[in-house]
Amino acid sequence: MRPLATGTISFGLVSIPVKLFSATESSAAISFNMLHAKCSGRVKQQYICPRDDNAVVPREEMVKGYEFAKDRYVTFTPEELKALEEKASQQIEIAEFVPSEKIDPVYFDKAYYLGPAKGADRAYRLLAEAMRRSGKTALARYAARGKQYLVQIRPLPEGGLVMQNLMYADEIRPFSEVGVEPAEVKDQELALARQIIEQISTDEFKPEKYKDDVRTRIQEQIQRKVEGQEIQIEQPAAPQTQIIDLMEALKASLAAKGLASARESAPAPAAAEERKPAKRAAREAKAEKKASSRK
Repeated sequence: MRPLATGTISFGLVSIPVKLFSATESSAAISFNMLHAKCSGRVKQQYICPRDDNAVVPREEMVKGYEFAKDRYVTFTPEELKALEEKASQQIEIAEFVPSEKIDPVYFDKAYYLGPAKGADRAYRLLAEAMRRSGKTALARYAARGKQYLVQIRPLPEGGLVMQNLMYADEIRPFSEVGVEPAEVKDQELALARQIIEQISTDEFKPEKYKDDVRTRIQEQIQRKVEGQEIQIEQPAAPQTQIIDLMEALKASLAAKGLASARESAPAPAAAEERKPAKRAAREAKAEKKASSRK
């Protein structure tokens, strides 16, 4: 991988030069263009000004403004906007260390791998191993692309470091806005629900087990259109009926899962050709037994 940027982790009086690598790679989004139905030509967008008789406004006549009241703006020149941006310092200044499990994943944003710059391998390994043994992760600030980011630096099992951009507290909406009403949870229902959880639990997260089936299906149907075929239009599945009896639904879920597990673990039935010799041997043994008794 090619590094996206460089930086320096400040750890006490220790400075660790690092390189930043993107930890994720999003699949290319399947996009569709807007075409003129009459001639299949691709249409273009234009900006118009409703105050000026819907006149088309070219980009060179546009300025950026901030709306401070209804339909009232203050405008900014490109130089003023540049002056407002945070200056990139390349410094990743660790502010504090916290237990890894204390950061709710709801705060997680984009992740970057951190690799040591030339000559920084020993200090890099020291910080990664110290955090791994202490069970702590670092909270730091990092300025880039005109913004200041709150980041988490945590150790990886492979011995490296990952930097995770975090959302600020005022960017997270409180769960109280969801409005969940209080409800009684019965012990018997809870026991059945836990059984279902145990039946489909695994010890490890294996992301390679999961694929984007919808994206694959869309790509296949697009290819059919490219080849001049009609796409296959499937009828939407009927909506599921509302669960009325929670206990019955839990019991049915357990029964269905148990039946599936039994089928998976049961030995395959012997083929007809394999059963014939066994039956023939049984008949011969029975006949031999009768003959011996007559003698």
